[in-house]
Amino acid sequence: MDTTLIHSAMENVTSTIESISTILPASSVSTALTTTAASIEASPLSGVALISHAALSMGPHAAKQWMRYSNQTVADKVPEEMLHLVDPHWYQYPPMHHIWHKALGIVMVVIGILGWTGNGCVVYIFLIMPSLRTPNNILVVNLAFSDFLMMIIMSPPMVVNCWFETWVLGPLMCDIYAMFGSLCGCVSIWTMVLITYDRYNVIVKGMSGTPLTIPRAIIQISVVWILALAWSLLPLFGWNRYVPEGNMTSCGTDYLTKDWFSRSYILVYSVFVYYTPLFTIIYCYWFIVSAVATHEKAMREQAKKMNVASLRSGDQDGPSAEAKLAKVALTTVSLWFMAWTPYLVINYAGVFEASFLSPLFTIWGSLFSKTNACYNPLVYAVSHPKYRAALHEKLPCLGIGAPPPPKSDDSTSTKTDA
Repeated sequence: MDTTLIHSAMENVTSTIESISTILPASSVSTALTTTAASIEASPLSGVALISHAALSMGPHAAKQWMRYSNQTVADKVPEEMLHLVDPHWYQYPPMHHIWHKALGIVMVVIGILGWTGNGCVVYIFLIMPSLRTPNNILVVNLAFSDFLMMIIMSPPMVVNCWFETWVLGPLMCDIYAMFGSLCGCVSIWTMVLITYDRYNVIVKGMSGTPLTIPRAIIQISVVWILALAWSLLPLFGWNRYVPEGNMTSCGTDYLTKDWFSRSYILVYSVFVYYTPLFTIIYCYWFIVSAVATHEKAMREQAKKMNVASLRSGDQDGPSAEAKLAKVALTTVSLWFMAWTPYLVINYAGVFEASFLSPLFTIWGSLFSKTNACYNPLVYAVSHPKYRAALHEKLPCLGIGAPPPPKSDDSTSTKTDA
C-alpha cells in the first residue's frame, strides 16, 4: 500500500478514536492505535472497517461505543451481550436499509404461514387416516414434521428480529435457533434421501429389493434424527460455534472463523448434509428413470408384436411413464438444489473467500432453505392421489380437488408412485 495512503488512513483512525477517548480508558486507546497501525498495512479494508477493528480490539464495550458514535456499521443495533459473537468482517458494512428488514420480515410471515399450513395438514391427515399409515408415508410425514418444526421455531424469532433490525433475543436463543435450524434441515434432507431410495428400491430392484416395513421405516427415521442431533450439537461443544449472520437477524454456523479446526466442521458437515444426499438422489433417480424407460421400451416392442398401437388403451396420446417420471426427477433434484445450494455457497465463501460476502447476500441462503419447507408438502404429499383424496374429504376448505378415478386398464401400467 502507498505510504501516503497509510499515513492518511492512520490519521483518520487516530482522530476518530481520540474523539471517543473521553468514554474509553487511556490504555485501551493506546492499544488500539498500536494494533490498528499494524493492521492498516496488512488489511485492504476501508477506513471505516479499520476503525471498527480498532474499536473491537478494545473490547465489546468499546465496540458498542464506537457504533453509537459512528452509526455506520451493520452491527449498530446489536445488543452488547451479542457483540463478542459478531465477526469483525461485518463492521466494514453500513446498516442495511430498513426496507430490506421489513421486506424480509413480511416474506418470513408468508413462508411461515405456508409452511405451518402445508406441513401441518400432512401430519393431521396422516393421524386421522389409518389407511395412509404405510411405511413410505411414514417417511413423508417425518419430512412434514421436521419442516413444520423448523418453521414453528425459526419463523417467529426471525420476524421479531426483522422488526427490530437486529438479533434481540440473546446468545442462548441464538444457539437454540441455529441448532434447530441445523437439526431440522439435516432431518429434512436425509428424509428426502430415504424417500428417494425407497422409490429406487421398489422400481429398480423390484422383487429382489428388501421391502420397507413400518419398523424398518421407524428405525431409519430414528437414525436420521440421532445423527442430525449429534451434528447440530457439536458447535455447542467447541467444534465451530453459532453466531449472528451478516444480516444480524438470524444465526448460523461461524463460517468466518480463521481457525481451521472450526472451519473443518463446515467442510465435513457439507459432505454429510449436501454432497452425499445430492449425489444419492441423483444416482437413485438416474436408475429409476432408466428402469422405467427400459420397461416402457419392452412394452412398446410387445405391442408391436401384438399388432396394436399400445398396451395402454386410451392413453396413447398422453406422455409416457418415463417422461412423467423424468419430469418428477428433474423437479425434485432442481428444487433440492435451489433450496440448499445458496447456503452452501455462503458458507464456503466465508471459509475460502469472504471478501464478497455482504449482509444482504447472507439473506438469500436463509430464505431459500426455508422456502424448501413450503413446497415439500406439494412435491411429496399433496401430489400423491391418496393424500389428495384425503385432503379433499377431510379439509375441503383448502380447495384441493379430488384426484381423477383410476382407469380400468391400469393393471397394464407401470406403477411408479413418484
